[in-house]
Amino acid sequence: MDLAWSDADRAFQDEVQAFLNAELTPDLRRRGKGMTSVYADYDTTLAWQAKLHAKGWVAPAWPVRFGGPGWSAVQRYIWARETARVGAPPMSPMGVGMCGPVLIGHGSPEQQNYFLPRMLNGEHWWCQGYSEPGSGSDLASLQMSAVEDGDDFICNGHKLWTTHANVANWIFCLVRTSRESIPQQGITFLLIDMATPGVEVKPIIMLSGEHIQNDVFFTDVRVPKANVVGKVGEGWTVAKYLMQFERGGGVSSPGLSMRLEKIRAMAFAEDLTLDRSFMSKLAQAQIEIEALEAIELRTMSKLSQGEAPGAESSLLKTVGTELSQKLTELALEAGGLYAVPFQPHLTYAGGPTPGFTPPTDGFGAGPDHAWTVTAKYLNDRAGSIYAGTNEIQRNIMAKAVLGI
Repeated sequence: MDLAWSDADRAFQDEVQAFLNAELTPDLRRRGKGMTSVYADYDTTLAWQAKLHAKGWVAPAWPVRFGGPGWSAVQRYIWARETARVGAPPMSPMGVGMCGPVLIGHGSPEQQNYFLPRMLNGEHWWCQGYSEPGSGSDLASLQMSAVEDGDDFICNGHKLWTTHANVANWIFCLVRTSRESIPQQGITFLLIDMATPGVEVKPIIMLSGEHIQNDVFFTDVRVPKANVVGKVGEGWTVAKYLMQFERGGGVSSPGLSMRLEKIRAMAFAEDLTLDRSFMSKLAQAQIEIEALEAIELRTMSKLSQGEAPGAESSLLKTVGTELSQKLTELALEAGGLYAVPFQPHLTYAGGPTPGFTPPTDGFGAGPDHAWTVTAKYLNDRAGSIYAGTNEIQRNIMAKAVLGI
């Protein structure tokens, strides 16, 4: 793996910095800085996506023939690092980062021609229909049914923890089209228009007060068979391919590094630099982030050669989310008493905060560096659960890497 930066890479870095300086407005920077969720809210994401689409930079990992920029592994890392450095709002990965690669790898030409351009321009906003009541970590036990009826499937079931289903207009779902002795068989990967009669969305409010997650109910929902990705009954293969991108298709170390620098600045502001125990925790976090960065660069090199991340995606997901949680704990410690007030009106959450009435004066308690830390801490508790629990990821690594 050769990741030495060439003159062309340094020129690309200059181009990225110039673009960000020109297009990342003060409002978008403020929204990125005030984020408390993994993803930005719908309006913020669409505003930023429009600028990226005009430049042709919405989908860093996509091939040129599908509308991507054709960047190398180093260029994608530079992009991730520079956007993290300036606090650009992250893109929701459900379409461009997850369903898009699946359609590129497993979709029909008709599906690629229809869906991929609409992912890029923001016309289609996607959510993921995987988890069900009783089928989270054990996803193969899912029960949502899809029964053949002529050229359609009739779908009935219940998905939950569905991020941004309240604003999405499309959902990719795993559904059961037959019952086999092996539960992973008989599952089909299906694309469903959220406007179809029989689809109902109900909110799930998170610990942080945000409405990001949702229940999605399907009652006699008619879906064309043309919306099957891959083959009927072989959706588990498609899903495993997708989850490699969900868990390890991007890089998190640049964002973690920037967050660590903010916590270090908080430590200076709150006179914690003489607290040897706290500063030791910061140093340990930096070591772990740099180790994660090395693995991410290796994985990006594999992706640039057309390889899927493989078992490393489980490692990246596990280490990345646990490091993120560790940083939220350090931020709470640095914020001290200033982290106590609930102040969502001073942040940019991933969705609305139902039932909260902001104070009429619009002011906040404490310094601005403490406004987001509690909401971020509460939101990040889900990090070791979503995209497959970290316990399951360790099982995958034990089997695929250690052979046990």
